[in-house]
This record gives sequence, C-alpha cells and structure tokens, in this order.
Amino acid sequence: MLTDEIYEHLVYGDAQFHSLPVVVPELRDKCIVVNGVAKTYAMTGWRVGWIVGPKDVVKAATNLQSHATSNVSNVAQVAALAAVSGDLDAVAAMREAFDRRRRTIVRMLNEIDGVECPEPEGAFYVYPSVKGLLGKEIRGKRPRTTVELAEIILEEAEVAVVPGEAFGTPGYLRLSYALGDEDLVEGVSRLQKLLGEASA
Repeated sequence: MLTDEIYEHLVYGDAQFHSLPVVVPELRDKCIVVNGVAKTYAMTGWRVGWIVGPKDVVKAATNLQSHATSNVSNVAQVAALAAVSGDLDAVAAMREAFDRRRRTIVRMLNEIDGVECPEPEGAFYVYPSVKGLLGKEIRGKRPRTTVELAEIILEEAEVAVVPGEAFGTPGYLRLSYALGDEDLVEGVSRLQKLLGEASA
C-alpha cells in the first residue's frame, strides 16, 4: 500500500491530516509513505523527497533510483534538511495565504455560468466541473472536450489550465492557486470575461 503525504501541512478548515500507518498501525509493515519538501516548504524543482516503509522495499527503491536518476545536489540536501529541521511558522503563513486564495478562486469560478467548483480541503488546486460550458460557443469555437476548452482558454485568455483528461476525468479543469493574490484575481477575471461569453 502506498500513501502520498506531500500535502500533509496544507489542509484547511476542519480538515485534518492523518498518516495511514499511524492511524492503522497494523498496516505499518505493508505501507510505503512518500513525502518531500516540494509542497510544504515551497521547494518545487529541488527534487528532494523520501520514502518510509519496509526495509526491503526501501532498499529496492534506492537501488532503482540510483540507476534511473542522478543524485540530489548537496545544496538541495542541506536546504531540505534545514527546512524539515526548522519550525513550521513559515508553513503556517503560507497555508494562511493559500487558504485566502482558495476561497477567492472558488468564489470567482462559481460566479461563471456553467462552472461548478467545490471547495478543496487540501493542497493548492481547484478542480471545477466545466461540463456546462462544453458544446457552447466561445469566440467562434465550440469545445467538445476540456482539452479543447483548455486550448481556447490559453489562446484567448492567456491562462494555463490542465484538462481533466490528464487525470481520467473529462469535463473538469485543474487550476493552481499557488501564485500571488493579484495574479490569481487577474487570471480568474480573464476566465470570467472569456467564459462569460459562452452561448448556446
């Protein structure tokens, strides 16, 4: 069993994070925990992570990694160690900013006819349904898939979104709110303007 705990410190509202092998100790010998510094410590691109699990699995993963990729630089390792050894004050401030942006993006997306955006309880992405926009005319085009809709959004609004097909769920888009407040409002305002033009 594999559990990804990369967003353990980025949960909001009443949501709580629990590590599976801690909650269900009898799974400890069958569970592999994956984590890293990319999300909690805003160190994306540094490629520093770890696994915790049965010795034989960790050894096999280490052997595979040593032949499949180059090693993490010394600077990245020292920076990651400093991050995980320190307090979580900076993480709390970052989570507060993400929470504010989360509420903003959800509100603004839900103001668009044809978009239904649930409020996420963790991470820094929203995953709205845009099924109500598919087949409608937007600036002379009729997107039938979210891949086509994402292309229109990129071309016309200059906003990058990831179509749900990338995750096996057509009809949805993934948007990140891991950016500054002003940039977030600007990007979603562009979406509101563009998608507000959708007509039967």
